[in-house]
Amino acid sequence: MTISKERKEEVISEHGAAAGDTGSPEVQIAILTERINGLTEHMRTHRKDYASRRGLLGLVSRRRRLLDYVRGQDPQRYLDIIGKLGIRK
Repeated sequence: MTISKERKEEVISEHGAAAGDTGSPEVQIAILTERINGLTEHMRTHRKDYASRRGLLGLVSRRRRLLDYVRGQDPQRYLDIIGKLGIRK
């Protein structure tokens, strides 16, 4: 569900432009993707956890809004992000 501090730092260093870059859309999308993947695994075993389902839908929605923003600013950057993270269009 949540990601560890070490994993979060790893994602930031992998997707960020600089070492402390936590605000760029790429980093935010990557962190949200990690959280979404964790919650998806949780939902596979706990099918009736509706509170977590609601949280998952909120995370997916937030990631979608960020992806739409990036697509509007720079379509090539958008394609790079979804390709790197393995997100379908």
